[in-house]
Amino acid sequence: MATRTTGTSRADLITDAALALLAERGMRGLTHRAVDERAGLPQGSTSNYARTRQSLLEATVRRLAEREVRVLAPGELPVPGAGQAPGPRTGRGRDTQNGPHTGPEALIAGLALALHRYLTRHPELLVCRYELALEATRRPELREFFDATGRQFREPLTALMTAAGSAEPERHALSLVAWCEGLMFSCAAGSYHQSVPTEEELRTGFAELLRGMLGSDGALR
Repeated sequence: MATRTTGTSRADLITDAALALLAERGMRGLTHRAVDERAGLPQGSTSNYARTRQSLLEATVRRLAEREVRVLAPGELPVPGAGQAPGPRTGRGRDTQNGPHTGPEALIAGLALALHRYLTRHPELLVCRYELALEATRRPELREFFDATGRQFREPLTALMTAAGSAEPERHALSLVAWCEGLMFSCAAGSYHQSVPTEEELRTGFAELLRGMLGSDGALR
C-alpha cells in the first residue's frame, strides 16, 4: 500500500500508485479500485479525480513524464558553448574554444549520467513507459496525448544537437533517441536486463555515436 508523504498531493499519490500498479501488474492491473487500494485512499477517490479510464491513463502519462524529467535532469545536459563569448568556428560550425564543462565532452558525460541513473535506479519507470506506449497504439486519443508529452524531451535534444554543430539536428536527434530507446528496452525488458552498461561504457557509446554524426575533428577526436 502506498503511503502519503509530506507535501504529496492527492493527484500525485493517485498517479504514483497507478505507475506502481503498471510496473507490477501491467495494464490489466490498472483499475480505479486497485489505485484506491494501492494509494491507501477511500474507495471512489480515483474515480473522483479521473472519472474515465482515458482520463486516468492521461494523468498517468503526465505523471510519468514529470518523474522522467526529474530522473533525466535536463539541466545536467549543457549546451556546448553556452555562457562563452563566440570563438573561432570550424567544420560544421562547432566552437573550437569550448571549455571542458561546456563542450561535447560535457554533453556526452551528461547524457551518460542521465541514462545510467535511469537504467539503474528507476527501471520500473521504463516498464511503465512501455506499458503506456503499447496501450497508446490501441487508443488513438491516448496516442495523441502520449506523443505530446514526448515532445518535451525531443525538442531540447534537437536544440542540443543544433548547438553541438549538427547539420541535420532533427535527424540526428531521432538517431540519438532511437539508440537510447533500444538500449533502454534491452536493459529493462530484453536480453541485457542483467548486464546494464556502466556509466563509462555509456560515455564511450555516446562518444562513438556523436562522432559519427558530427565528425571526428575538434573536441570529439
